[in-house]
Amino acid sequence: MKSILIKDTTREERAEIVRRSITCGSGCENCDGCALGAGDVMEMYQPYIDGEKEIRECNQAYNARYRIH
Repeated sequence: MKSILIKDTTREERAEIVRRSITCGSGCENCDGCALGAGDVMEMYQPYIDGEKEIRECNQAYNARYRIH
């Protein structure tokens, strides 16, 4: 399995990782994260795509916001 860390990926690869990985299984072509309560999933993970935060950090921020442990 290829690393998904920022240092090991390009911006384009990170955007594709998010598109492929984040889905509830409903098959919506342009998922808006409605099942997650997060709004636009791409916006939620934009800091990762932009190389500012790792996915782990984006998830931690989401979990803290919604008090998910």
